[in-house]
Amino acid sequence: MTSGRKPAEGDEARQEVAEEPTPPTRSGEKPKAPRDANQALVYVQKLTKAYAVRPGLFRAPELLHALGGVSFYLRPRETLGIVGESGCGKSTLGRCILRLVEPTLGRVIFDGHDLMALSRGELRKLRRRMQIVLQNPYTSLAPHLTVEDIVAEGLDVFGLAASRHDRHEQVVGWCHRVGLAEDLVARYPHELSGGQRQRVAIARALAVRPDFLVLDEPTSALDVSVQAQIVNLLQDLQAELGLTQLFISHDLRVVQHVSDRLGVMYFGKLVELGRTDAVVRTPRHPYTRALFEALPSLEGKRRTLPLLDEAANPSPLAPPGGCAFFKRCPNAEPGLCDIDEPTLTETEPGSRHRVACWHPCED
Repeated sequence: MTSGRKPAEGDEARQEVAEEPTPPTRSGEKPKAPRDANQALVYVQKLTKAYAVRPGLFRAPELLHALGGVSFYLRPRETLGIVGESGCGKSTLGRCILRLVEPTLGRVIFDGHDLMALSRGELRKLRRRMQIVLQNPYTSLAPHLTVEDIVAEGLDVFGLAASRHDRHEQVVGWCHRVGLAEDLVARYPHELSGGQRQRVAIARALAVRPDFLVLDEPTSALDVSVQAQIVNLLQDLQAELGLTQLFISHDLRVVQHVSDRLGVMYFGKLVELGRTDAVVRTPRHPYTRALFEALPSLEGKRRTLPLLDEAANPSPLAPPGGCAFFKRCPNAEPGLCDIDEPTLTETEPGSRHRVACWHPCED
């Protein structure tokens, strides 16, 4: 256990500078396409979301804190995996980035465009370049539409088909690319298996040729054998199309297989972020280490650890001071961890492996 330290003035600012490979375009400047792999395509800066909820019929609304100042970047063709327990804010993060849910605070800069500053009409023009694949293929597809009409939704909205024949040919082509036979385009979602439905959802997202794809638990509703097929398909399509991906999942094994970098979320915040191999090999945050230790053994048994006892989770209606993991942490120091909130800080200068912990785990 390393020695604790009080937060120094400027820590957060230094972290933000280190987190970004190049500065984002300022509002009003002419946007520029990424020149190389060192210029990020997506910047997320202090993204925050709080919902007003009414805990009782005659009680005043309270704020439910879903995201608490999340910051990271994504370079072109990179996959960033986001993991964490249910309710940690992973899905809210993905939706806020695309403005499917409006953030309370923060900025998202996509290829030089400040998405939070755009009008609905301006944002709509960029929708083609930013797509999402949702968790449950049983609910994400319109049941009254055929596969052809579902995959062609984006083609119709953005006028990407020159004729009905061209529309049909594009749909068939995308179905082939995701592993669906041509005779399935006339079917309805209820006539397909879960894996086939998810392939349809992927084809729909890719048909408009996006640059950035948010994958929100794309395999969690599928059988294990089908999960592997979908993961392999997504990797092949990313290599072929040059996609930048945010891969959200609670499945550590899946995420570490597909991601270049890995971010771990707890209570609406990133508590660890770094190259996937570094985070897997030497997890620094006690929460990250507990997640890996709780993975099923070779015998298929999943261990239950006290650190992951959900009963000890803080309430999002009453966020605690200091570190939200304080009551569950074996390294916690009263008087520091329960008062001062740690920020993402490099474990070693230049490592790009960051952890938000006053007493990070040793090797």
